Amino acid sequence: MKAITLLLALFTMAAAQADIKRTASGKPDLSGVYDTGTLTPLNRPEEFGDNQYMTREEADKITARTKAVFDFANRESDPDRGAPQKGGDGNNTAGAGGVGGYNAFWIDPGSDTFEINGKFRTSIIYEPKNGRQPARTPQSMARMASAYKSFGHDNDGTASWLAFDGPGPFDGPESLAPSERCLISFGSTVPVIPSLYNNYKRILQTEDYVLIYHEMVHDARIVRMNQEHGPSDHRTWMGDSIGYWEGDTLIVKTKNFKNISGLAGASDQLEVTERFSRHPDGYLIYNFTVNDPGAWTAPWSGEYTWAPSDDKVYEYACHEGNYAMGNILRGARLLESEWDGPVAGGQ
Repeated sequence: MKAITLLLALFTMAAAQADIKRTASGKPDLSGVYDTGTLTPLNRPEEFGDNQYMTREEADKITARTKAVFDFANRESDPDRGAPQKGGDGNNTAGAGGVGGYNAFWIDPGSDTFEINGKFRTSIIYEPKNGRQPARTPQSMARMASAYKSFGHDNDGTASWLAFDGPGPFDGPESLAPSERCLISFGSTVPVIPSLYNNYKRILQTEDYVLIYHEMVHDARIVRMNQEHGPSDHRTWMGDSIGYWEGDTLIVKTKNFKNISGLAGASDQLEVTERFSRHPDGYLIYNFTVNDPGAWTAPWSGEYTWAPSDDKVYEYACHEGNYAMGNILRGARLLESEWDGPVAGGQ
């Protein structure tokens, strides 16, 4: 009986592998456009504890809550409403004190949670067992505070940074956050982690290279197949990616990152291992492991699915010469000229 069960399993596996689209050399053909958006969170909500899976009913609740939020945000505006409050509503967690910004039209995190082998995950991260990123190192937190000072300051509509020692968040172009300057993506590129919007990816595959094009900003990763990593003194925003096949799974190893990359808080010690597997239904199972002792106290791993799509990946018009940068810096100089509070150093 056990022999029959094993034969059936092997037959099913062989049939599934035969259904996978392949290249002329027999490797799985990963080329295509994929939607990586999902409502499943990166970090597991604490209410699930160490439980890696949830029921369909629990997954439906997450989808329903998200739909309710978007339905509320997309409600018709009152054409007779008054003008926004001058200077914003004081909500410093919103851009420019809550005077208005992106509306829900631009937000597209996904429409459902994902499942693998018929099971719904409670989080993308599955290791550590609690499904959450390990604690950050003090160096990582200091690096984020410095690099993203223009994001993290208390936006109260004044030049409050003058009251503190050290460089200000808007002293010049180089003091703005790297993603604000369109140098790196607003979402993690290596590993690929879903973002608030622009979650489409396009893969172009040849025998010698695999290109992964990201809709967010202008990140195009080139994976060199069956080669060695370049010298460690040559570092880039997205690192140096090399790939090889392990059966029907594409393994990609990336290192030699700059001290700041698309993965928030990561260091130049970051090393990422990714695994791409094509399912007979057309979607990809994407698995990754992050190892960065300069940023996290332990490695962490995640897994989720990329859904095939007939849509196209369009250019994201974010560039280093963003016209808003001049206005940001001019606005900062204006606020500094109006500042009447204490100045660090007594200047």
